[in-house]
Amino acid sequence: MLERIREGSQGPWAMIIIGLVVLSFVFAGVGSYLTSSGSTVAATVNGQEISLDTLERAYQNQRQRMEAQYGESVSAMFADEGYLREFRQGVLERLIGDTLVEQKAREVGLRISDAQIRDTIRQMPEFQTAGTFDNNRYISILRQNGFQASDFRDYLRVELTRKQLASGLGASAFALPSEVQRVYDLQAQTRDARYLTVNAAPFAESIDVSDSEIQNYYEANITAFDTQEKVNIAYVNLSVDDLKDDVTVSDGEIDEYYQNNQDRYRKEEQRRVSHILIEFGDDEAAAKAEAEALLAKIKDGADFAQVAKENSQDTLSAENGGDLDFISPDMMDSAFDEAAFGLANKGDVSGVVETEFGYHIIKLTDVKPEQVTPFEEVSTEIRETLLADKATEKFFDLQSRMAEVAFEVPDTLEDVAGVANKEIKETGLFNQASAPAPMDNPAALSAAFSPELIEDGVNSELIELDENNVVVMRVKEHEPQRTRSLEEVKSRIESSLRAEKAQQAAMAWAESLVAKTEAGESIEDMLAQYDLDWKSVEGVNRAGGELPANLAETLFRLAPTEGEKTDVVSLTSGDVGVIELTAVNTAEKLDDSVKADLKQRLASNFGQSTYESFVSALREEADVSIASNL
Repeated sequence: MLERIREGSQGPWAMIIIGLVVLSFVFAGVGSYLTSSGSTVAATVNGQEISLDTLERAYQNQRQRMEAQYGESVSAMFADEGYLREFRQGVLERLIGDTLVEQKAREVGLRISDAQIRDTIRQMPEFQTAGTFDNNRYISILRQNGFQASDFRDYLRVELTRKQLASGLGASAFALPSEVQRVYDLQAQTRDARYLTVNAAPFAESIDVSDSEIQNYYEANITAFDTQEKVNIAYVNLSVDDLKDDVTVSDGEIDEYYQNNQDRYRKEEQRRVSHILIEFGDDEAAAKAEAEALLAKIKDGADFAQVAKENSQDTLSAENGGDLDFISPDMMDSAFDEAAFGLANKGDVSGVVETEFGYHIIKLTDVKPEQVTPFEEVSTEIRETLLADKATEKFFDLQSRMAEVAFEVPDTLEDVAGVANKEIKETGLFNQASAPAPMDNPAALSAAFSPELIEDGVNSELIELDENNVVVMRVKEHEPQRTRSLEEVKSRIESSLRAEKAQQAAMAWAESLVAKTEAGESIEDMLAQYDLDWKSVEGVNRAGGELPANLAETLFRLAPTEGEKTDVVSLTSGDVGVIELTAVNTAEKLDDSVKADLKQRLASNFGQSTYESFVSALREEADVSIASNL
């Protein structure tokens, strides 16, 4: 098994797992992994603690990813305490499983090489610009998140070691040729059939629905007749864009802005540098001595790039001769920045420079001089900026006055509309699930259904929809939630019950038709009674595009080897379908490309199942305790 795991860690499965690791990196999560949160413990796994802080960070990361992917619908789910509790428990169980796998990986002696660490970092999209690894971005992001390069490499080593075990287990999964063929035969099989669609409408003519049935249905489904609370909102909406036509900008103002904001149109000098990094390690004095020795070697004529490749502990830039590409002022550590921009000529080499990352030797390899964008190229942009600024200034003045008037004259929006020079608009009646713009904003929606506005009949406060858009509103009409009376819904219930009974009658008729068919009796008279004819379809696949979905599903449930050739099914239209299997068509020969793809997918499914079983087995044997307050 260990040999299999080691082999699997070198193949394509390992790359797939690494890809998954790369996509899951969130630096807040990295921080929680590398640091301890204190004495509060969420769970203990074989003596190893999972801190409450680690659980919270993992929960927040997972929640943020779900909210980014699915939007407000997920936010509503998280408002449910039961769902929230189950979600957090699921996150904790995943952390426990990850910890168990990490422990097993250490136990069996799995290791990750420096080359694998380097390749993984280079593949991480967080560190790429236009699809290519950007060392400046890499260093900048690590600094922003408070990491040294060695700390981050240690984190990756632990995480990838754990993933190595998972990939090895996945690589040990396989699908037998007979399994591949069987799955393909089932998936690609087609069927021929004939079918009837029995219209339920004629059966409704003889259906009676009694008052007691209507009453019973009403009482059994009382909540279905609840109305939702609705409001009709009158509102005055003001935005910055509304005000741009009310302000002007002169050519003189544009020129003055350009002169006063030269830094915006000046591209700073950029310098391309290479460096050699010697990290502090456990002995800073020894590290400095090593850096000074390398500097002396370079001054004696040694090739800088070769020395960097052989000695720099920034392994990512080292393989490129220490090249960091172009940097701008303030991009790097202040001491590094000062030294790099203090070099006079291309080819100059700095002394030994100390930063928080260690000791550097810096070489200037290229210079991009400062550039200034001409006035003509930016005048239109400046005009738009000044228009927006003036409109924003007027916007803030008007919204302050709108807020004052809305409070001082709370019984009407007329004065608010006069201040904003805007018309009063109405939404029409809506409920909380169907709010139109701009009431679909959470703050506006909350105010629209607030007791204050509904019961007191006053203007709302000024509500900020976003930084450039505000609204003042009042409830013009309100319909409270209530349960419709039986008289209001009686005709609807009667129609529903009549349709339901008609479909049941059609179903019974269709079943008697099938019984006669299976008994070998003639059904021509029955078909003629409702003017029905069989329709034939050939080569129906499991997607069943030629048939209604539930008819196609029923067709592939029929087992001709067990004598099942005909069935009756309710259709979503309210009618009834009769389906008769006439032939089963075997799949075409499985070609090599399809076979390879199917084999890989089956193996992937088996591998995932194997991994889940493996984690479950570890869990059963482990000593796991979970905090009682979770």
